[in-house]
Amino acid sequence: MKHAIAVTAATLGFLLAGTVQADEKLAQANGCMTCHQIDKKVLGPSYKEVAAKYKGNAGAEAMLVKKVKDGGKGAWGDMVMPPNAHVKDADIAAIVKWIMAQK
Repeated sequence: MKHAIAVTAATLGFLLAGTVQADEKLAQANGCMTCHQIDKKVLGPSYKEVAAKYKGNAGAEAMLVKKVKDGGKGAWGDMVMPPNAHVKDADIAAIVKWIMAQK
C-alpha cells in the first residue's frame, strides 16, 4: 500500500512538473518573457512579484487574464503592457495560473 501511494505521488509530481514547464514554454512562445522574467524585473514586474502582490486575492486570476488580453498601465508604474489579443484565451489562463503559482 505504501508503495502504491509513493508511486502515485511521484507520478502526480512528474505530471505537475510537466505542466509547469509547459506553461513556462507558453509564456516564452507568446513573447511574455521579453518583458517579464520569473525572478527579476525587466520591463514589467517579475512573475514572483505578481504572484506575491495578488496572493490571496480570489479575483486575481480573472483580473490578470483580462489585463494580459487587453493590456494596461498603472498597476506597476507608467510602463504600458500592450494587449495580447492574438494569444488564445486558454493559453492566457494557463500562463496566469502558472504565474500565480510562483513563490
